[in-house]
Amino acid sequence: MRAVIQRVKWSRVKVDGNVVGEIKKGLIILLGVSVDDNEENVRYLADKCVNLRIFNDSEGKMNLSVLDVSGEILSISQFTLYADTRKGRRPSFVGAADPIKGEKLYEKFNQYLSDTGLKIQTGIFGAMMEVELLNDGPVTIIVDSK
Repeated sequence: MRAVIQRVKWSRVKVDGNVVGEIKKGLIILLGVSVDDNEENVRYLADKCVNLRIFNDSEGKMNLSVLDVSGEILSISQFTLYADTRKGRRPSFVGAADPIKGEKLYEKFNQYLSDTGLKIQTGIFGAMMEVELLNDGPVTIIVDSK
């Protein structure tokens, strides 16, 4: 699994012009699922995301997690994180999980996030989405479960 994590002041996702998920201060997580991923990868990545210390403490140091600041999370499925661009000009997505497996693991990931007690919002798996956000920092971290 691969996650692109951005610290945000706010974020929202729209499908067909309608807001389907919206958060205030917290994280937006773009999540890619690979053909090799399993539930162990889901647990690892969810734990890493909620405990990653990328929010500022009272001294301005990145020392606090989204849990510590009672932030919110917007989780968006994004199979294109497994694009292979080594050959030619058109990306290959053979490394991305098929939609059935991808959706199953994405839903498990969101459940692990929800189990923390944080407010979790999501996009719609497989839909064309418009994502808006106000980066805070900017802080962008890429985390792989492997």
